[in-house]
Amino acid sequence: MEVLHEDLPRVTALHTTRVLSLDAAGRILDWISWQDAVCLYVRGVVAWTLGDPCLTVHGGTSRANGLQSTLDLHPIVASTGHCREHAIDPAPALTNTALFARDRHLCLYCGHHYTRHELTRDHVIPLSKRGADEWENVVSACLACNLRKSNRTPQQANMPLLAVPYRPSWVEHLILSNRNILADQMQFLISHLPRDRRPA
Repeated sequence: MEVLHEDLPRVTALHTTRVLSLDAAGRILDWISWQDAVCLYVRGVVAWTLGDPCLTVHGGTSRANGLQSTLDLHPIVASTGHCREHAIDPAPALTNTALFARDRHLCLYCGHHYTRHELTRDHVIPLSKRGADEWENVVSACLACNLRKSNRTPQQANMPLLAVPYRPSWVEHLILSNRNILADQMQFLISHLPRDRRPA
């Protein structure tokens, strides 16, 4: 199977292009690989698509007419079926990678920008003081600020937070987790952001 992309070299397209998967009602599910998207098309379970094709997949040659098959993949693909109501907008897993992306790789105490390896997870209310390891109680902190704050609250350490920690919505999580979002995908995702939030 060969894949061509109009705007990007083939290898780059393969490694960077992801398709936004929806259910038939338009609920956002997750990013899927181009291979998984091809499977949806081949199995005949694509209900509808959005956006201009972003990848053209070239398959085998037909014995009947000698022509090579092609399949245009769209950036947003809705599959038949509906997700269960309780599965809508799931809580994204709290990982350091997701946390640092939410906080835009800033230390929320000193405000400086750091690489992923220079940041730590700080518990606003320390675990020893019955603070929880959850989105609303964790922030990105540089090592120096984390050590300085120690086992205290920001108020006790006289280190006010620069932003209030929050649990990102599933849509925000999807935006933060993909560095190569296509224009059609970003427009669709932004239209589904909570009204009181802004995209990263």
